[in-house]
Amino acid sequence: MKSELVEKASEIVTDPLVLVNLVSQRVRQLNSGRSPLIPTRPSMGAADIALTEIIEGKIRLVPQVPL
Repeated sequence: MKSELVEKASEIVTDPLVLVNLVSQRVRQLNSGRSPLIPTRPSMGAADIALTEIIEGKIRLVPQVPL
C-alpha cells in the first residue's frame, strides 16, 4: 500500500477508522472476484486499487438514514 494514496484518500474520508473499514470492505470484494472500477496495473495491490477508487470518486460513503 502506497503512503501517498493513503494521504490523498484520508483527505476525502477524514475519519481514519471509516477509511480503514471502507478499504477493507473493498479489498474483500476485489479478492472475491469483483472487477476494479479503475484501470489497473500489474504492480497495484488490492488496497492500492481500493484507495485509488476512493480518490477518483468511484467509491464514496453514503450516509445511513435511521429507519
